[in-house]
Amino acid sequence: EDRLRRKSSIIVSQIPINRWHEIIGNPTIADAICDRIVHSAHRIELKGESVRKIYARKEHIEEAQ
Repeated sequence: EDRLRRKSSIIVSQIPINRWHEIIGNPTIADAICDRIVHSAHRIELKGESVRKIYARKEHIEEAQ
């Protein structure tokens, strides 16, 4: 809480925010995390196919040739 609005943190997740309560399991802890992280966050949601999958497919095609 000392960092609130004074320092930055970068948090990445492959789990959508709407599933955090389910994954965390404890509603009190999930609420605390969401209150501190989600509500004051700048969110960037990346869409599209995984770059790893694209490169793996490309390598597979090149190996087959």
